[in-house]
Amino acid sequence: MKRRVVVTGLGLVTPLGTGVEKSWNNLCSGVSGVDLITRFDTSDHVVKIAAEVKDFHPEDYFEKKQIKILDLFVQYGLAAAEMAVKDSGFEVTEENCERVGVITGCGMGGLPTIEKYHKVSLDRGPKRITPFFIPMVIPNMPSGHISMKLNAKGPNLTLTTACAAGTHAVGESYRHIMYGSSDVIVTGGTEAVICSLGVGGFSSMKALSKRNDSPQEASRPFDRDRDGFIMSEGSGMLVLENYDHAVARGAKIYAEVCGYGLSSDAYHIAAPPENGEGGARAMKGALKDARLAPEDIDYINAHGTSTPLNDKCETQAIKTVFKDHARSLSISSTKSMTGHMLGAAGGIESVFTALSVNHQIAPPTINLDNPSEDCDLDYVPNEARKMNIRVALSNSFGFGGTNAVVVIKRFEK
Repeated sequence: MKRRVVVTGLGLVTPLGTGVEKSWNNLCSGVSGVDLITRFDTSDHVVKIAAEVKDFHPEDYFEKKQIKILDLFVQYGLAAAEMAVKDSGFEVTEENCERVGVITGCGMGGLPTIEKYHKVSLDRGPKRITPFFIPMVIPNMPSGHISMKLNAKGPNLTLTTACAAGTHAVGESYRHIMYGSSDVIVTGGTEAVICSLGVGGFSSMKALSKRNDSPQEASRPFDRDRDGFIMSEGSGMLVLENYDHAVARGAKIYAEVCGYGLSSDAYHIAAPPENGEGGARAMKGALKDARLAPEDIDYINAHGTSTPLNDKCETQAIKTVFKDHARSLSISSTKSMTGHMLGAAGGIESVFTALSVNHQIAPPTINLDNPSEDCDLDYVPNEARKMNIRVALSNSFGFGGTNAVVVIKRFEK
């Protein structure tokens, strides 16, 4: 028997602000988190803009000696998880710890630390590499540290499915709870790879926007003048919980996760098929899992990267799945404000989708001044929309042709 899965806690570290309230308010106000890069010298780089987290203070969460041995992506993930658990009011005990899990998503791990210690090794020799190097960079370290912090002894997993990782993590967590192997799972995504190697690598693929003179206008999903995505960083974490367990302890409930779909394009390492059929299959799978018809969906938090190919293909995929109902959907790309957080994107966007359903607000797609001819749906241009959202989808599509979709609906007893 399938069990209901609800969202009882949320945590965010984003370029729009540290903390759920600050990020959400700025998102709904159409604030952009994109600016000139301060993390490293961009003199030799074509791309000089990114969406950096600006107000995160690690000393608020960690002791000084800890900060030195935790890569930034681990710090973000731990901080967001701590917020989410505190928000949920749930306490891990010796009696329940084996029924509590942690499943996170991450695309690349500790790339800035790899970059740093590669230089140390070349300049000063391999003996100068810190013994903490390997534990700092492994992608599963956020889930490991969160588990140790909470004493959570249930499932401990990390998904490294590129830009779909956070959504895969949420979806797999939903399944673990739905089928009864866990009662509570802390889940989401985290990423921090704004460094010379990261920006340079994506830039060499022609994937990034070069709109250096107007950073806040650079991320423009579905717009005719979009020219690439914006590198971003941060973490979004959720506490998912079995409904009966949440009710028994009197938890507040933001929303309900009721479906999950995943697929592979089996097509190309970095580009979707032009008809978007892989993403369409993931959306169809999520709807089937949720036992919903296309007409039941009101809102989609789109993958919406601001790249010419992705936005066109995602639009086509939505039309394939929803047919005539596609014209009735409200669709927005929150990446227009946050930039693209790679492996963390699905975690952050799952938080945003839960908040959209809870507050009955669709965030805007900013910088949508001239919609592209092949992007002709309703993308909630430039202003948030108060609306009836019964059920929403959150889409994530990653390099390697990996796709993930979760269904989040308004909570009803």
